[in-house]
Amino acid sequence: MIAVIQRVNHAKVYADGILSGSIERGLYILLGVKEGDTENDAILLAQKISKLRIFSDDLGKMNLSVKDIDGETLVVSNFTLNANYSHGNRPDYFSSAAPEVANRLYEYFKAQLAGLVKNCQSGVFGSDMRTEMSTDGPVTIVMDSAVLSKK
Repeated sequence: MIAVIQRVNHAKVYADGILSGSIERGLYILLGVKEGDTENDAILLAQKISKLRIFSDDLGKMNLSVKDIDGETLVVSNFTLNANYSHGNRPDYFSSAAPEVANRLYEYFKAQLAGLVKNCQSGVFGSDMRTEMSTDGPVTIVMDSAVLSKK
């Protein structure tokens, strides 16, 4: 499971033209579910993301987590994070989990994260989504559950 985490001042996601999630200060998270990912991958990522100290303290040092600042999260599914671009110029996404598996694990990840942070909003799996955001920093981190679990 891969997550791209961005520190934001605010973010919104529209699914099929309808606002489905909106947050103020916090984390915008793109989530890609790979074939072979499990609930444990979702748990590892949710726990790590909720504790990730990437917000500034009073001294300007990145020393606070989204939980520490009472921040919010916005999670958007994104199968293109699993792109294989090693051959030719058209990536393939064969390593992405099947849609029914990916959706189940996406929902499971959101539920895990919602239990750890103040407010967890999201996009709609499989829909055509558009986002608006104001990044803060910018601070962007790519996190892979395989690294956390040492797969």
